[in-house]
Amino acid sequence: MWTVIYIAPTVKIAERIKQRLTEEGFLVQIRAISLNKNQFEILVPEGELEEVQDVLNSILHR
Repeated sequence: MWTVIYIAPTVKIAERIKQRLTEEGFLVQIRAISLNKNQFEILVPEGELEEVQDVLNSILHR
């Protein structure tokens, strides 16, 4: 099952996070929440959630 780990405010940010997580070896999907609001969910498999959160924190705090 896929789990949302982050909601990105733009597609550019979503793609950047997806690329960084993919480089770390994680499976990642992006899904548009609403085309009007231009927000994007970043999803990962539930089993990788804890590991991905650690990597995501380091990506976001740079």
